[in-house]
Amino acid sequence: MNELSKIIDSLEVKFFKMSKKLENLEKVNTELTQELTMIRDEMQQKNEKIRLLQNELESLKITNSLLGSEEYKKETKLKINALIREIDYCIAQLSD
Repeated sequence: MNELSKIIDSLEVKFFKMSKKLENLEKVNTELTQELTMIRDEMQQKNEKIRLLQNELESLKITNSLLGSEEYKKETKLKINALIREIDYCIAQLSD
């Protein structure tokens, strides 16, 4: 009977340790999930900022070329021609 008591005590100790480990792992999991959510939100904000900055850069390139800079003149002409084609297409659709 004494040996059975030792086994039960040992199992209780192991169970207690496992229970504590589980609690710790659940806590760590919760913290990591929160951190992941925070990082995803931050990444989304940064991606939005990058998109806005790219649009601003494109606008600045066009403005710069319209002010006489030779560097982006070709790009601006192509963009204007594309817009004119698009307008012509819309006018043609309205005419039909």
